[in-house]
Amino acid sequence: MTAAAMDGEPPAGTAADLAKPPVNEPREAEQFLMQTPQGNPLLLSHTLQELLSKDSVQVELIPEKKGLFLKHVEYEVSSKRFKCSVYRRYNDFVVFHEMLLHKFPYRMVPALPPKRVLGADREFIESRRRALKRFINLVARHPPFSEDVLLKLFLSFSGSDVQNKLRELVQGVGDEFVTCRLATQAKDFLPADIQAQFAASRELIRNIYNSFYKLRDRAERIASRAIDNASDLLIFGKELRCDHCFSPSSALGSDTTPLPSWAALNNNTWGTLKQALKGLSVEFALLADKAVQQGKQEENDVVEKLNLFLDLLQSYKDLCERHEKGVLHKHQRALHKYSMMKKQMMSATVQNKEPESVEQLESRIVEQENAIITMELRNYFSLYCLHQETQLIHIYLPLTSHILGAFVNSQIQGHKEMSKVWNELKPKLSCLFVGSSSMPTPPLSPPEGNFFSN
Repeated sequence: MTAAAMDGEPPAGTAADLAKPPVNEPREAEQFLMQTPQGNPLLLSHTLQELLSKDSVQVELIPEKKGLFLKHVEYEVSSKRFKCSVYRRYNDFVVFHEMLLHKFPYRMVPALPPKRVLGADREFIESRRRALKRFINLVARHPPFSEDVLLKLFLSFSGSDVQNKLRELVQGVGDEFVTCRLATQAKDFLPADIQAQFAASRELIRNIYNSFYKLRDRAERIASRAIDNASDLLIFGKELRCDHCFSPSSALGSDTTPLPSWAALNNNTWGTLKQALKGLSVEFALLADKAVQQGKQEENDVVEKLNLFLDLLQSYKDLCERHEKGVLHKHQRALHKYSMMKKQMMSATVQNKEPESVEQLESRIVEQENAIITMELRNYFSLYCLHQETQLIHIYLPLTSHILGAFVNSQIQGHKEMSKVWNELKPKLSCLFVGSSSMPTPPLSPPEGNFFSN
């Protein structure tokens, strides 16, 4: 099973459960680390379009199924690359996420959305669906992940025990440091000032994250305002027409209150006005529909893409913390322990302790030296991976131009379509302005100050 996992093949006995898409089988671990230019394996040659074209994964909700005690949410996950659809629960994503971290501790593994809380409403469930879709697409387009058997299993295995199958693939297989043939040579490919570059890159990406976080919040507000505007326009139109959903007294066009003769005299303005108001609601309903379309489009094409980019940046920040609190911290602790052992050795030599005690201490020192060497190699490999992940962030940066383009196009198209409806509505307003000869007159803006003149 271990050999099969290393070669990117499913374990024995699972072939019947795996879809067989017409794609190339994953290559051996040392061959699919990253697509790099010849000469320096540290440098990447991917473009944004190449990353985006690796796969497009859809995550859709399917109707809730009642369990023995609680309902659970299930998702249909469809991969364009593997040409198949599978059903997954949230806990399946959790195990997949854990296995990715176990196998690729030095790579950007995006975070999962939170677990379901009691009383979770549809808004929470939809928000989590969107987050899971962003997660799986970032993973499916990440160079090492995209060629790993874990991803293939998650996106194509149709059996009911996907969690156990994922764990089996990782069991007995080392992490990327163990499987990568370049791991022990990582230091040779790193620039001399790697620590300074790491600190500068971390600060830069932190600033980019903060700026895009604010942009995302504003984009959310703009999209939300468009939807709120649609609701207001719809209600505005309903107030003008005869709508049985509203009480008769609340709709101008359907008002049946008798008109006193002394108020109307011989003028039928109010009756004419009511008839005209009824005819305006169609345009207001259309305006509301256009505003909803614009809001939804900006949620999908602008807000969601900003969220995708923020998820990627957050995974980089998380990776930096894992580097500092993980391998770097362990390395420093190992050095401190080694220093203490050397002091104990010197003390034992001075005090002429028994040979057995000295030999045991010497053996422990040798073991600690080997551990330090391994940790130093892991530290450099972690920096090697961080260097490549930083390049990936910069490869994704042109996505911002796509996002801004989508935002501008949405605004242009939305205003253009709404302007057309407003212009179609304008001629109908002539019926609302009746002069003394009972002939319609065009709607004119009153001169400034007329309403308040003496």
